Amino acid sequence: MAIEIKVPSPGESISEVTVSKWLKQVGDYVKLDEPLVELESEKATFEVNAEAAGVLTEQLAKEGDEIKVGAIIVKIDNTAAAPAEAAPTKVEAKKEEVKAETKAPTKEAPAKAAEPIAKAADFDSDVHIAPLAKELMLEHGLKPNQVKGSGPNGRITRTDVLEAIVSSGKGSSAPTSKYNNAGGQREVRLEKMTNLRKTVAKRLVAAKNETAMLTTFNEVNMKPIMDIRAKYKTTFLEKHAIGLGFMSFFTRACSIALQDWPAVNAFIDGDQIQFNNYCDISIAVSGPRGLVVPVIRSAETLSLAEIEMEVKRLAGKAKDNKLSMEEMSGGTFTITNGGIFGSMMSTPIINPPQSAILGMHNIVERPIAENGQVVIRPMMYVALSYDHRIIDGRESVSFLVRVKQLLENPEMMFDGRLPVERVLGL
Repeated sequence: MAIEIKVPSPGESISEVTVSKWLKQVGDYVKLDEPLVELESEKATFEVNAEAAGVLTEQLAKEGDEIKVGAIIVKIDNTAAAPAEAAPTKVEAKKEEVKAETKAPTKEAPAKAAEPIAKAADFDSDVHIAPLAKELMLEHGLKPNQVKGSGPNGRITRTDVLEAIVSSGKGSSAPTSKYNNAGGQREVRLEKMTNLRKTVAKRLVAAKNETAMLTTFNEVNMKPIMDIRAKYKTTFLEKHAIGLGFMSFFTRACSIALQDWPAVNAFIDGDQIQFNNYCDISIAVSGPRGLVVPVIRSAETLSLAEIEMEVKRLAGKAKDNKLSMEEMSGGTFTITNGGIFGSMMSTPIINPPQSAILGMHNIVERPIAENGQVVIRPMMYVALSYDHRIIDGRESVSFLVRVKQLLENPEMMFDGRLPVERVLGL
């Protein structure tokens, strides 16, 4: 009996998805709930699992095809018997073939007149190869057993590959690179936009066209936070089993500042303003298929350790394309960190329907005036882009100043007050 598996609905208003990757092929035996195919909607990537054990008999769409929600995508014969456990799977058999191919020829074996062109699978061996060396070997069709490594433990270096290329006559002694275009060829490559990229593009254009977006800047002396991290990072790691990063400090500071300036945490809903008494902080994460913004729920109630754990969990799922729709919806404010890519200053674009976004940037040592003296401090520019329809200049600037004050005085992050203010009851 053939079981038909249909495309599930990934969320409201989504009627079509793209087949991103087939995880099982026709003829494969699949177990109950085993992932069959990876689908991509305009907001997230998700898997379709087997509803019964059996043999996959038919795929009704190819990778890259768009298919309607509710349409049949795969068929499974649940009457087929499971293969014997002793029989190797296709993947295992392929690995054995690859290993056999990458073994050096024995002395008894006659030398071949021409070696087959090397493929990526040929590098699934125990030989250590530098990344640039591997790139050159693939480009010139060299296998690991054709290059003698001179590095530690026989590691193959770029120089080793260049020498092998020259000695084999497969190229000149001049080094080649993917950045060289020696032949002067001018090629154009067309690639279809994914649903996720289409959605990102539409939302960014809408944010620019439909909001009165403005950006205000400030700078933060990161020395106090960097001193805390340097002093307590080992103790923090031992106690909480998580590293202490910058994102937890910024998330905590923004949560306090959002409660001080509620308009920055509000939405425009028609002719009304929706104020939120909670802080669901979206964090921009660059995933394999583009930018995604998972949400840290009720960030104002979390400790630094809890924020770090949530950031690690969400970032990990984003890199593996495992984020759910629920994990990416409902944020009230966004933080994006362009500093990890080296950005010095930028104007981040609002993430609708939110009204503001904070941009972090690179930390650079710069001379500043401190207590009448010029000193060198690790400084970061921060930018707040906001919708001027709902947030006035006073609120936006005051919010950013408050964030700066909290970051430069981390002891205030407990209740928003300096120690002396708590002592004086201010």
